[in-house]
Amino acid sequence: MPDPFDSLLRPLGLSRPFGLLRDAAWTAEQLGRSALGQERLRVAVTGLSRSGKTVFITSLLANLLAAGQGRRVLPALEAASGGRLRDVRLVPAVAQTVPRFDLPGHLAALAADPPAWPGRTEDLSTVELTLTLERSSWIGGGLLGRRTVTLELLDYPGEWLLDLPMLSQDYAAWSAATLDRLRREPRASACAAFLSFVDALPAAAPAEEALARRGYTLYRDALRACRDDLGMRLLQPGRALNPGPRGEAPILWFFPLPHPDDSGLSDLLRQRFDAYLADQRENFFEPYFRRFRRQAVLVDVLGALHAGQAAFEDTADALAAIAAALREEESWLDRLLGVGPERVAFAATKADHVPSRQRDALAALLDSLVGTAPGTPSSVHVIASVRCTEDDVATLEGRPVAAVRGVLLENGRSARVYPGEVPLRPPEPGYWQHGFFRMPEFQPPRLDPAGTAGVPHIGLDTLLARLIGDLL
Repeated sequence: MPDPFDSLLRPLGLSRPFGLLRDAAWTAEQLGRSALGQERLRVAVTGLSRSGKTVFITSLLANLLAAGQGRRVLPALEAASGGRLRDVRLVPAVAQTVPRFDLPGHLAALAADPPAWPGRTEDLSTVELTLTLERSSWIGGGLLGRRTVTLELLDYPGEWLLDLPMLSQDYAAWSAATLDRLRREPRASACAAFLSFVDALPAAAPAEEALARRGYTLYRDALRACRDDLGMRLLQPGRALNPGPRGEAPILWFFPLPHPDDSGLSDLLRQRFDAYLADQRENFFEPYFRRFRRQAVLVDVLGALHAGQAAFEDTADALAAIAAALREEESWLDRLLGVGPERVAFAATKADHVPSRQRDALAALLDSLVGTAPGTPSSVHVIASVRCTEDDVATLEGRPVAAVRGVLLENGRSARVYPGEVPLRPPEPGYWQHGFFRMPEFQPPRLDPAGTAGVPHIGLDTLLARLIGDLL
């Protein structure tokens, strides 16, 4: 059940009392580390599903390790640090309770014959790096020696981030908004079985476990069809799609109702909804999300364009909800104590799937989807965590057009691909009638399994310079 302190203190911008003490202690620890030249920076990496989170972290780690060995693989980050980076090392896992990000396994997949993309994120995982830097002044360097920054990365399923906008809703508001989306095509067809079930429920349906479980199962299956068959992203609750290691616990067994009240089945589902949000806040957002000072949010904008108008508009809605929640969730006291994200970087992934001249348009499109508002500072980037293509020129109706060349995933053959034009802003209805954009799947280049030479990328260094460069 929700903590009664939350309902009293959160409207004032206050956390629960014990959480407040933890926040203050955490902030004091960070200040002490900074004074000793042993800063610790936590960065969370998430994104809408299938946006390439695992590949992003793999490339980031490999390139930082290579940069620590003197290789110029992250020039923008090198410039942001003033060329003071001297060494980068992985921190041993010791006895941590959260799973460790499997860097060797993911590099091995990219080094296989043929190379393969790592699997999707299914649970929390972390990894830490220690960056050793020269101090910015010779006086400080002479007296105190080099300084270190411990960079902790958190990888978590993108589906879970979609629960963040739910924290500001009650069960009735969430039900109304969710059912409104489900009743619109093409979702309505994919969700027909669930909608028939929920519309047939009597107004005073009893609080029967079998009835609640049946409704949840139909709702979960409808969400899966929307994600896997239609490319939808604004699907809640996130753990219905990716429950994590705890599996489908009874706290998940709720679904939206057309006219919720305070009796019978409706009351049972409302209690579970409230308990789920309290659990997410206590066990995920509070201990993990609020302790991360920087946040990277990855978005497969190109994949959404390729999936069609409904999928693209749904991705836009999901991204707008996330961006608003990231800006609004932080209270004035959070800012005073130095908890919660200080910077958020939104990145359109797979930028190598379009030629270089199209990437400014991709950045403008993502920027229009994220929007601007007061709150946590954010930036927009276009990246390819692993670059799979080179620019080329194709012929379309007798005229040359910018294209890309790479090895196709489906057959292993090199091909020249003209993907189409990326619009500068969300497309008008006429855009979708002509199939202006196609999304090829490319095979990754085979990499060194040790990752010592770094990973070819686009824009990763610029994103890192914006996200962490000020602390280097």
